[in-house]
Amino acid sequence: MNRSEMIGRIDEKTIWDIIIIGGGATGVGIAVDAASRGYKTLLLEKGDFAQGTSSRSTKLVHGGVRYLQQGNISLVLEALKERGILRKNAPHLVHNLPFIVPNYDWWEGPFYGIGMKIYDMLAGKEGFGKSEIISKEETLKHIPTVEQEGLNGGVIYYDGQFDDARLVINIAKTATEQSATIINYMPVTKLIKKSGLLKRVIASDLESGKEYELEGKVLINATGPFTDSVRNMDDETCKPFIKPSQGVHIVLDKSFLPGDSAIMVPHTDDGRVIFAIPWHNKIIIGTTDTPMEKVELEPKPMEEEIDFLLKHTARYLAKDPTKKDVLSMFAGVRPLVNNPEAENTAAISREHVVSISKSGLVTIAGGKWTTYRKMAEDTLEQAIMVGGLEHKPCLTTNIQIHGFHKNATIFGELESYGSDATEIQNIVNKDSKLANKLHPEMTAIEAEVIWAVREEMVVNVEDFLSRRTRSLLLNAKASIEMAPKVAEIMKYELGKNNKWKRTQIESYSKLAQNYILS
Repeated sequence: MNRSEMIGRIDEKTIWDIIIIGGGATGVGIAVDAASRGYKTLLLEKGDFAQGTSSRSTKLVHGGVRYLQQGNISLVLEALKERGILRKNAPHLVHNLPFIVPNYDWWEGPFYGIGMKIYDMLAGKEGFGKSEIISKEETLKHIPTVEQEGLNGGVIYYDGQFDDARLVINIAKTATEQSATIINYMPVTKLIKKSGLLKRVIASDLESGKEYELEGKVLINATGPFTDSVRNMDDETCKPFIKPSQGVHIVLDKSFLPGDSAIMVPHTDDGRVIFAIPWHNKIIIGTTDTPMEKVELEPKPMEEEIDFLLKHTARYLAKDPTKKDVLSMFAGVRPLVNNPEAENTAAISREHVVSISKSGLVTIAGGKWTTYRKMAEDTLEQAIMVGGLEHKPCLTTNIQIHGFHKNATIFGELESYGSDATEIQNIVNKDSKLANKLHPEMTAIEAEVIWAVREEMVVNVEDFLSRRTRSLLLNAKASIEMAPKVAEIMKYELGKNNKWKRTQIESYSKLAQNYILS
């Protein structure tokens, strides 16, 4: 997946069947679906792939325990089915994770135990493991650092975990293998109508500055939190679809929760479920749910959100984390579908909505990461009708995601690359120095930078440290220390100069400060 090659595929005389705006999970999912059906597909992303919400999730592929509490059985069923499909098609990135619900009141064991049995029943043959009520001793075996005072036991159940940004990159590569053309740092700046119908877009390559006018039979808006900004380009009078909500996570050292089990807290002060999850040898705590007035590409955690997470974490861990223990913090925007009757964002449904404007703009809004494939399928079915395309059946249920490998653990710290790990190892075989770690406290090696530039359309230091590896989210300060070496390797690979290198280091360091809790 090479950016120059992708740019070279653009010909302003070409009429695309499908033009997708947005390179998050849903956008790249639509690209795989459309291209695999045989439609000539172009995807344009204004920044980097998964730069927004799709890289800032709680890292769970799950049915949604909270939706079960709400009685939203249909959404849980759909998500559990999609969870199974994801594990089948991307086993190198999606795996089982045991979750413990610690019980401190007599009624919690039977209550949550029954709830999780229903969860198991709904999953059926797609289940990730059988839930059960466990003793205090078994609970401590799974989570030895849990608060022991008043602990009666627990309930164990199983869900899925993944690396969200890396999965987006792998889905994007799958799309290109199916013949889709996808380009990052190519914002759509204008929509052009012909006889009242949308047929063209103006897009600008941020790297070269060149502007393109591109024609498609149907345009799809898959921009997540920025859905309404694209809709406004189509119709300035349209009413907002999105009611944004901010979800914040903090990252702690593994010592706070050793072992391979997560903690699920089913009820917090604001009614949300929160998790403490082992991920890449760190612990992620999340998430909050705070209404937002304005959507930003780099949302910043608020002090009260951090306090909320630390307070609830302290209730369940023997060692209370403090602000000094936070290695990184990150915020993501949930693009919830607006419901004027809902009192708060925690009550707004995650179900997706496909809308078609008078001019033919197909918009996908809402939804959740786990159901990205179904969202893509539903969106494309509508787009086929709008574009007057010959209908062809969806194939994505059985398409393996790029990097597919059933036993990727054999690659050690390169596991998340799946079958691509051997290519990175080949880079090291040619120059053993490239096996050097970029930072003693992190796992990323120099060869990964070269691979990311050559094969994963990395344009800047942030792309690599935030999304191709997860260094920024795992340890923000360490990632700043990694930036000079990353910039030096990228400078050579991209043919840049020292001025570019200095600018990259400065801009990345400034960005990373937003992830450091002062």
